[in-house]
Amino acid sequence: MKTTLSLLTALLLAPLTALHAADAPMAATKPNILFIMADDHATDAISAYGSHLAGVFQTPNLDRLAAQGARLTHCFCVNSICVPSRATILTGQYSNRNGVYTLKNGLRAGSATVAKRLRDAGYATAIFGKWHVSGTPQQFGFDQYKVLPGQGVYFDPTFIESQSTNQDMTVKRKGYVTDLVTDFAEDWLAKRDRSKPFFLCVHHKAPHHPWESAPRHATLLEDVEIPEPPSRWEDKSLRSEGSRIYGSRCSAGHRGHDVAGFGVNIQKKVKGMNPADRARLSYQTYLKRYLRTIAAVDENVGRLLTFLDRDGLAENTVVIYTSDQGEMLGAHDYWDKRWIWDESIQMPFLIRYPREIAPGTVNADLMANVDFAQTLLDFAGVEAGDNEMQGRSFRANLRGRTPADWRQGIYYRYWMHLAHHDVPAHYGIRTRDYKLIFFYGLPLDAKGAKSEITPAGWELYDLRKDPGETRNVYTDPAYADRVKQLKTQLAQLKQDCGDTDAKYPELLKRLQETP
Repeated sequence: MKTTLSLLTALLLAPLTALHAADAPMAATKPNILFIMADDHATDAISAYGSHLAGVFQTPNLDRLAAQGARLTHCFCVNSICVPSRATILTGQYSNRNGVYTLKNGLRAGSATVAKRLRDAGYATAIFGKWHVSGTPQQFGFDQYKVLPGQGVYFDPTFIESQSTNQDMTVKRKGYVTDLVTDFAEDWLAKRDRSKPFFLCVHHKAPHHPWESAPRHATLLEDVEIPEPPSRWEDKSLRSEGSRIYGSRCSAGHRGHDVAGFGVNIQKKVKGMNPADRARLSYQTYLKRYLRTIAAVDENVGRLLTFLDRDGLAENTVVIYTSDQGEMLGAHDYWDKRWIWDESIQMPFLIRYPREIAPGTVNADLMANVDFAQTLLDFAGVEAGDNEMQGRSFRANLRGRTPADWRQGIYYRYWMHLAHHDVPAHYGIRTRDYKLIFFYGLPLDAKGAKSEITPAGWELYDLRKDPGETRNVYTDPAYADRVKQLKTQLAQLKQDCGDTDAKYPELLKRLQETP
């Protein structure tokens, strides 16, 4: 192992209220867990995070959750794409360990998950909404479920529903998906076995593309000018060749999410517009559609918080709101995710547990979605078990007791080279103050990746001076020592999570040859 680390390092350095009276003692001694997750919900679109959007768009129920509990400001995913992120949350493992590298991979049958461990420990388990992982929820620890097949749809969606006969049934439900998922959750909570604590997952489709809002929000923000992110018109010539010419299909003002996709009335408006004005109109249309779907999510979070209050569950329930990753929202003129830029990898994470977490807590420790499973098990008093999980519980951090040896960097890797959105394969490290990225530009053996090889390149961002990540300082002599230190730290992280690339000699060769 040391030999592998030494080789890798050398290459990197080369050029609440009382419980319900009917609840049994077991339910009283272990907290319930309500885990609410959206899809592609960026922190910038939650007003409690105080972004440039907070002045025009408010999320009062999510803000309430933050005010009554804790808000994490440095929580990141380790592979910013839906299926891999969800697999990491379930297993507490990096992609190279759980085998879910891209959208084309599935969790291995028999994989240990947080839901299985909680169920084995006596928890009632259920999931409603978006699943988007291989197999059925029952295979991975959920007793009851109503989940969308694949991405699902916003209106009158079909659900795969568990039955007492263990034979799933496909049922089409009439209504708006965000409301329906909450309906299912409330119904299950009302009818649950009160002798057991519960682990309930409520996974919303929103705000994932194609951003179809509930009719009640159809005109929300109609006459509002949405502020653009500071990096919207970034000069990409400052980047390395490894990233600067890619991502055209991620553009917030071009193909796929240009005004051509937003209806006849918008298309009429753009006739004769210059490209910059056209791109600005596209951004306004895109953001309003995106934010309108979040309005329904926020309302439905409020519904669940009200249910917990009404049923006497608030005091003994850990409530979490997060997303499987962020969303670019026009930053760097991109939409979607995948990139290592903060808008893509930062996850909102709000958590309330009145018995332990002080209201209004804000924590800036470096957390990752690989930590979620062990944190949930810690709250439930359940041992992680066989050391398969690679994360670490941050329960103590939330009480202001950050361990002295807490991590100083997050390891990130995007494997699905050029697929769908022209984002080249890359990995890197995100510390509190810096971000170092290696765009290796190879498909390797990642399912669904494109075979085209793109230029390799390094990039470094000083997040203290450049939080928008627009000035690559990798070749600046003033940062030479910092580059060496970060490459050593990155090599150690890769070693720690078992992602050494020993089976990819073509990558190691490219690493050695890239100054």
